[in-house]
Amino acid sequence: MNQLIPTSTDEQGNILVSGRDLHEFLDIKTEYKKWFGRMAEYGFEKNIDYTRVTQKSPTLGGMQDITDHAMTLDMAKEISMIQRNDKGKQARQYFIEVEKEYKQNQIDVNELSPELKMFNQIFQTVAANELENKKLNHKVDNIAEIVSLNTTDWRKTSQSIIKKIAITQGGYGAYRDVAKSIYDETDKRAGSNLKTRLTNLRKNMALEGASKSKRDKANKLDVIENDKRLKEIYMSVVKDFAIKNKVWENEY
Repeated sequence: MNQLIPTSTDEQGNILVSGRDLHEFLDIKTEYKKWFGRMAEYGFEKNIDYTRVTQKSPTLGGMQDITDHAMTLDMAKEISMIQRNDKGKQARQYFIEVEKEYKQNQIDVNELSPELKMFNQIFQTVAANELENKKLNHKVDNIAEIVSLNTTDWRKTSQSIIKKIAITQGGYGAYRDVAKSIYDETDKRAGSNLKTRLTNLRKNMALEGASKSKRDKANKLDVIENDKRLKEIYMSVVKDFAIKNKVWENEY
């Protein structure tokens, strides 16, 4: 398989992709920093889906440190899907093949002895059965995630569920639309206005001396965090959307 985009593995054997390499392959015109910032807004989490790294780059004045990001293969696939163009489709399909090849370890069965071929066939049968069980477990895990959504870790779990809902809507490009629909339904059920309450929250933060950058980072989830009733309504809406879209059927 031709290497369209370089990949590497970490100490745990996870496949990683450079954000800058993907940015270059996709032929993105927006500068890398702004582009990656927008991509990260689609529900990806720092130090889970990606880590910030620096690399040396030659300049006229010598070597200079530039910021890059080591992304998981899943994140790279999802970002490729967001692009909704031929380059994005090509990158996503490439990453799928990379994952398959990595799992298979490129074993050439024809080079095996008859005995090992027999054992390999047995292994393949067992592996196929295990894969089916994993698919079933995946569905069970998705259902369990919905049922277990509570106030303990509501932000992380709800965002994970919203990402899965977005897939049923055509991909991660739908993430913002799904999130907005859930906020709108929360407002409707609670008789609230999250947009106005967010404005008020930022005003209060300003009065308390919070920096502008910190105020700008405040979002509707922070508003919900401070209101127990609103939080319960929001979680209920997320669950309803997940059930309506049958997220337990997602496999990616």
